[in-house]
Amino acid sequence: MEKDFIGTGRRKTAISSVRLRRGSGGWKVNGKKLEEYFFSEHHRNELVKPLEKAEAMKNFDILVNVKGGGLHAQAEATRLGLARALVLSNEDLHKRFKELGYLTRDSRKKERKKYGLAGARKRFQFSKR
Repeated sequence: MEKDFIGTGRRKTAISSVRLRRGSGGWKVNGKKLEEYFFSEHHRNELVKPLEKAEAMKNFDILVNVKGGGLHAQAEATRLGLARALVLSNEDLHKRFKELGYLTRDSRKKERKKYGLAGARKRFQFSKR
């Protein structure tokens, strides 16, 4: 039995689990086709970049479970998970993906609101008199 390659990607509050199986290049994202879930062409283009660089577009079937965040964060999380799974399938890709930034986790999150302030950093209006 062929082994699946699993990669996890995160961005803000989005978490994506990507499973690569030897196959013909089919996509399933939360049980839907890629075009149905990520309807924006920009998001789809961002997703497939690691596959294009690895020249593995038709070698794998890709199953994605993604939750949390918005569509953009989900797309970026899925790209990271896909790149990690591809590196597991072929260790030679690691250096190239690292240079292209596909293996870098974007750790920026929303800053929490602080007490005594209107938001994370915004202050209430100051009145001298």
